[in-house]
Amino acid sequence: MVEFSMAGHDLLFLVLIVVSVGTTVRADSQLSTDYYQSKCPDALSIVQQEVAAAIQNETRMGASLLRLHFHDCFVNGCDASILLDDNATFVGEKTAGANNNSVRGYDVIDKIKAKLEEACPGVVSCADILTIAARDSVVYLGGPSWEVSLGRRDSTNASRDAANSLIPAPSFNLTALISSFSAHGLSLKNLVALSGAHTIGLARCTSFRQHIYNDTDIDSCFANSLQQSCPFSGNDDALENLDLQTPTCFDNLYYQNLLNKTGLLHSDQELYNGNSSTDSLVQTYATNTSVFFEDFSTAMVKMGNIDPLTGSEGEIRTNCRKVN
Repeated sequence: MVEFSMAGHDLLFLVLIVVSVGTTVRADSQLSTDYYQSKCPDALSIVQQEVAAAIQNETRMGASLLRLHFHDCFVNGCDASILLDDNATFVGEKTAGANNNSVRGYDVIDKIKAKLEEACPGVVSCADILTIAARDSVVYLGGPSWEVSLGRRDSTNASRDAANSLIPAPSFNLTALISSFSAHGLSLKNLVALSGAHTIGLARCTSFRQHIYNDTDIDSCFANSLQQSCPFSGNDDALENLDLQTPTCFDNLYYQNLLNKTGLLHSDQELYNGNSSTDSLVQTYATNTSVFFEDFSTAMVKMGNIDPLTGSEGEIRTNCRKVN
């Protein structure tokens, strides 16, 4: 997904869902909201402080940290595999089509990890850092909060091929989006709510070019204005706001844009066309921020529990970029 750069809600049902492709969403008994209370009592505050500093330095970073978590969880679970550099054993996920020259925030995660290693060496996983940083980014930008279950461990491998095949693309139609999310145990409501993360952040010209030149479900004035910065060829890295009005504020205007046919991405506008299974959800979120925030929080908890490594699985990396 393109950069989609999330105040207290109880953890809702987290059931074991095994879907056809073998991806599992589970409430692992070894994950808990107080996992670091005795192991590293300052862990949450350290992450929160570093996330705040990073966003203060560059507001866009909030969207980038949220996106890192999403792109990690959609590839073999929430295990920080996206952070691994290539090595002699595997080609990592950083150069996959959805991530290359696009995913950002690795240096912020490195800084957070370094602070945590000073406070509690070898205790806090990179996977948990991604989970907490995503939540804290949303809160800092005015969105909802939720309790995160912690205790994930880090993968010792990564897969560019998996990233290329599992991360939904901005060119996806609604059927492909539903299939992609369903394969990770995420419902139709989860899909529409999580897409609301596009209320913050930016997207590259290469991600929305098809939509502004080839699609009909787009406001013509909006398309024409975007074509000024994103020509039919060239200027691939030109950036535009995913949310026209408030790209650094986590609100519900993303959905209002969809109602006006001013969604930036093809995959965004697919959620609302006047005759789709997701139209009613878009209309609800466009008019009721509190419902959107509640459903988004629930979906983030559910997504954060896709195939975590726990117990003796994986490891706690001391450097998020490489296996110990």
